Amino acid sequence: MAAGSKIRTYFNGTWHDGDVAVMRAADHGMWLGSSVFDGARFFDGVTPDLDLHCARTNASARALMMEPTLQAADMAELIRDGLKGFAADAAVYVRPMYWATDGDATLIAPDADSTQFAVSLEEIPMPAADASATLTRTRFRRPVLENAVVNAKAGCLYPNNARMLREARSKGFTNALALDAMGNVAETATSNVFMVRDGVVFTPIPNGTFLAGITRARHIANMRADGMTVTECVLTYEDFETADEIFLSGNMAKVTPVTAFDDCTYEIGPVTKRVRALYWDWAAGQK
Repeated sequence: MAAGSKIRTYFNGTWHDGDVAVMRAADHGMWLGSSVFDGARFFDGVTPDLDLHCARTNASARALMMEPTLQAADMAELIRDGLKGFAADAAVYVRPMYWATDGDATLIAPDADSTQFAVSLEEIPMPAADASATLTRTRFRRPVLENAVVNAKAGCLYPNNARMLREARSKGFTNALALDAMGNVAETATSNVFMVRDGVVFTPIPNGTFLAGITRARHIANMRADGMTVTECVLTYEDFETADEIFLSGNMAKVTPVTAFDDCTYEIGPVTKRVRALYWDWAAGQK
């Protein structure tokens, strides 16, 4: 289902206008879930960290035992060419994707050499600076590498996230703050998470149960360059209950302030506003 107002699709060596069909009914990616994607953004005329998103697309493909068909630099150049079909002031969600068409001798594992590639460019506005999220606990947890491909941005991981979101929305919240298998906070159902207490910024330490995002790393670098103290550590629900501010980090919005976690409420505080300003200032200098 398309979420945006205008779409361009790259498939089989050509850019197409519209939401073009790219997968067949018997493709391995269709019936056994061998599909990966990444998400980047074009806004204000720039594509921040596009090279890193393309590199992660290839890393995700390898994690699902597929062989990428493009070098990351070539993928980024292709995407920039496709973005010329949009207005200079458009906001576009950039989604490169791989999937397998065939299985190997086991049928269950993908044939590494049957990898297909496509890009979906979808015009979706950037959320407003004060567009906030509300969080609640969820009974569903993030898996570990031994039982899921958590080292990839893989489509097969998202039904678990969907369960979290459906549960959260049934309780009147917009997102869920999820624990890892050990009972510590990992991330939300859709994004990495930060909390602020007494001016210090905290975020869950990467432990192999969630993707430590590209935008997350960019925020940490920006904050530290600005003189902020950022600590990656083990965090619990109780830590978030005593936070002064909470904000989310993800590709779609870059920074999303949180105004509630169950019964706790928060203002959109000065650190959250500063992190957003730092990101936009940094992005303005990118291509």
